Amino acid sequence: MADASELGFDQILARLREVVGRLESGELTLEQSLAVYEEGVGLARKGQQLLASAEKRVEILVSAAGGVEVAPFDERET
Repeated sequence: MADASELGFDQILARLREVVGRLESGELTLEQSLAVYEEGVGLARKGQQLLASAEKRVEILVSAAGGVEVAPFDERET
């Protein structure tokens, strides 16, 4: 397994799905469950960092493209 810092967002998401599957299987010992959970937390944090970075990049690009107002996404408006 590669270090989370070396993974892209899609790879992190796929690995998180694997982690959830393993935890939900009920086949792990307590120690194994804790280790897998810890890995999942690290992956989730890295994924959140990547998303925040992408959001900042988009804001910069939109701002540079003409000063379009940036508003928070509200999925209820879709």
